[in-house]
Amino acid sequence: MKRWSMGKKSVRRLAAAVCLMLFLAGPGNVWAEEAEPPAEGDLHAKAAVLIDGDSGRVLYSKDGQEVLPMASTTKIMTCILALEHADLEEEVTASSNAAAQPKVHLGMHSGQVFRMEDLLYALMLESFNDTAVAIAEHVGGSVEGFAALMNQKAEALGAEHTHFVTPNGLDAPGHETTAEDLARIMRYCIMESPKREEFLKITRTASYSFTDMKGTSQYSCQNHNALLTSMEGAVSGKTGFTGTAGYCYIGAVERDGRTLIAALLACGWPPNKSWKWSDMRKLAEYGFAAYDHKETLQLPELPVLEVEEGIPDSGGLWGKSTVKLSASLPENAEWLLKKGEQITCQMECRDKLEAPVGQGQRVGVIRWSAGGEILEETEIFTAEAADRREFSWSLGQLLKLFLP
Repeated sequence: MKRWSMGKKSVRRLAAAVCLMLFLAGPGNVWAEEAEPPAEGDLHAKAAVLIDGDSGRVLYSKDGQEVLPMASTTKIMTCILALEHADLEEEVTASSNAAAQPKVHLGMHSGQVFRMEDLLYALMLESFNDTAVAIAEHVGGSVEGFAALMNQKAEALGAEHTHFVTPNGLDAPGHETTAEDLARIMRYCIMESPKREEFLKITRTASYSFTDMKGTSQYSCQNHNALLTSMEGAVSGKTGFTGTAGYCYIGAVERDGRTLIAALLACGWPPNKSWKWSDMRKLAEYGFAAYDHKETLQLPELPVLEVEEGIPDSGGLWGKSTVKLSASLPENAEWLLKKGEQITCQMECRDKLEAPVGQGQRVGVIRWSAGGEILEETEIFTAEAADRREFSWSLGQLLKLFLP
């Protein structure tokens, strides 16, 4: 039997090839590993969602529409409503109800007066429950009044499965949301609200100190959003925990012109406080690796529709009657896409109309899709009117032809 042997050079080449194969298959390779969505078992959260901050497109979902309590992530809504409904220099007087709130709390006492801006920093950096109630009572007149404002805003944002009872997120019957709704609310806070810059400034701040209005009590706050210093591009976030909700988190990360927002609900209980950070990192890294380019929606060429029994375009007895059409691009015209995805456009439109036709009459719809998902749609309308060719009109035209 012929024996086969390798020289030293061949052994070195083989070893190099094996090392390269191991590297390409290893956990550090983004293309091999991170472009795949996390398996549901790889995430600790009971419910998790990743969305594109610009368009709101859901990029990943694990039970994203399951209704669950959300603990102190509630406070992103409290903060944005306070920013939109109050001035930062307004003075807020603590009530006995606010002062009685359980830990974690600032420790305010009834009658103590604070500046609104200072309380918002205490709310978002330290998650103090008493500051949330003081803010709510000042803006809404009562906790119940402020909760009504919270629910009105949630409904306006399309957060259909969200209901607020408290401004601080403490456990209460009916105080609940979904991971998808929570991500949608955060998108509003950092991308759409007229007070988004103020919201971002507060939630990005590492530490903050202030006093009450009398200057007799001094307070210092530290930001507990660890991702601000541990993850590249982290721009905002809010933690939360109650015995019922477990650890919760809502956060946003920005890189290379892409903003991703992740929401985590029921992400473990003590002592697993760090699970939310690992889940957030997995979702963000997947999103940035898998969704690598943007496309802008384009309107297709719109047809001109024939109008049966309409007055001809020429204004005379003969010829076709037609109307032009119009359509507008949706507000969300730019969409983040996965590698290999392309936007396709489909138009459904009437092929003809019957007179009379009014301007602004709906005649069809345009839909844009990617990856089997409808991204956006817009309606098609008539851009002009067309009157019906009545007998009296036709007779009048004939008389014009034969009478001087």
